[in-house]
Amino acid sequence: MSNHFDAIIVGAGAAGLTAGIYLSRAKVKTLILNEGAVGGQMVLTHEIANYPGIESISGYELARNMKLQAQKFGTTIKSNIRITSFDLTSKPKRFIVNGKDEYTSDVVIVTTGGRSRTLGVPGENEFKGKGISYCATCDGDFFQDKEIIVVGGGNSALEEAVSLTKYASKVTVVHQFDYFQAFEHYVNEAKANPKIDFIMESKIVEFIGDEKLRKVKIQNQKSGEVFEKDIDGVFIFIGYVPNTEMFEGILELNQYKEIVVDKNMATNIPGVFAAGDSIAKRYRQVTTAVGEGTVAALSAAEYLNKFEKAELEAEVI
Repeated sequence: MSNHFDAIIVGAGAAGLTAGIYLSRAKVKTLILNEGAVGGQMVLTHEIANYPGIESISGYELARNMKLQAQKFGTTIKSNIRITSFDLTSKPKRFIVNGKDEYTSDVVIVTTGGRSRTLGVPGENEFKGKGISYCATCDGDFFQDKEIIVVGGGNSALEEAVSLTKYASKVTVVHQFDYFQAFEHYVNEAKANPKIDFIMESKIVEFIGDEKLRKVKIQNQKSGEVFEKDIDGVFIFIGYVPNTEMFEGILELNQYKEIVVDKNMATNIPGVFAAGDSIAKRYRQVTTAVGEGTVAALSAAEYLNKFEKAELEAEVI
């Protein structure tokens, strides 16, 4: 079968591309199916400065390098496609793409990652792309010499707040708690930047505008007081939601809809592994995704060896 592969990887973020590199280098015929652009959340990161051996690199460039490396070793990558149906329990495992093309494999690695979490308040949907953004790299230069808000208090929020000061005249960080969940380095860097102000223990409760965002309503969490603030743009960095809807009722998920895996990145279905931001874990970094993709690939390769040995033994019998 020309469309049969030893391994199919679902998702082309850091974990998926790493798994592709390891499997293809081990001469495992590998296909990556990716419903969006290659790179996942990596491409939304303006600068990656904590990747071992690389002092500074954009997320887009790192994703591009990983993609080229995987392809160099022999990985087939099909991106911007739509998986219309699949069966993880059949032998071989099957995927139907764009309603017509069938691809099969003996093992599967799920690396579907996550997407930006939204605030879910009035006006958010109306002003997405019209003043509201979830990607500093994509949209930062649209706000040259403008005043913007960054929502969030984690590593990503403070890191991106600092990066956005290259464009904006003023950045106001709005955070619902009176403390940050970010590493001390990011907190100190943001506090030391003269372009950054902070509104703590507060949250945005409404976005207001006409053809574009004009102002926001902010509520203080302690007093309940609500006030309006004129603003040119809002960047939201409050975490991610795992892209696991397609696996509900098939793979074991926890209460946060994250895929449950063991130390070998194995799921509840034999021959199906998972890695990256779609799995249950505490830390979400490019380096953790790379590590998990490595473990998943090695585990998948070991599974393939046992699978092939069992088939040979069955033929002899």
